[in-house]
Amino acid sequence: MPWGSLINAAAVIAGSLFGLFIGKKYPENIRLIVMDGVGLASLFLGLSMALKSHDALIVIFSLLIGGVLGELLSLQKRLERLTRRMGRNTEDAGLFSQGLLTAFLIFCMGSMTIVGAIEEGINGERSLLLTKSILDAFTSVALASTFGIGVLFSFVPLLLFQGGITLTASLSRGLFSDVLVANLTGTGGLMIIGLGLNILNIRQIKVLNYIPALLIAAAASLL
Repeated sequence: MPWGSLINAAAVIAGSLFGLFIGKKYPENIRLIVMDGVGLASLFLGLSMALKSHDALIVIFSLLIGGVLGELLSLQKRLERLTRRMGRNTEDAGLFSQGLLTAFLIFCMGSMTIVGAIEEGINGERSLLLTKSILDAFTSVALASTFGIGVLFSFVPLLLFQGGITLTASLSRGLFSDVLVANLTGTGGLMIIGLGLNILNIRQIKVLNYIPALLIAAAASLL
């Protein structure tokens, strides 16, 4: 059982509920400061992750090919359409979608997600995921106070993605080498940088279209 991911999901739910409770009490200038901080933190986190890659060529190749595949498959549009349907009964379906997808990328594209989930699957070690749970709880407070209830529902893709990595690692332990983990981390880091640019309104990048890059980076690292 991916207990680390289950605890992580519970932490996101708790933090989101608190953020929803205090969100309406936030003045607009404080909300802007919080989101600017989240954007800057995303740039810092993404850069630090990208520099951990084992092979820059694999990361760049994976990002380019993965982005083209994602664009051809219209992943961004499909996921946004799906999340809008999930939030159709809320006051602002667009904000619901933005909150869910932003939270998913922040919570699931980090190095702690990949390394922590693999460690739990291979060694049963959950300390990294438990630390991540604490960080995600505080982050979800800031996100939910700005984006609303969509952040709360990000626990669903978090469980599927992070828990899926744990289960996959437990069933195929020999495949997850240090090289593979490093290249996955580097590719995810570039995606987080794109997310930071989006949050800061510097440039709107279709970050979700780059999700296939993770699969390509994994395959290239194995080869």
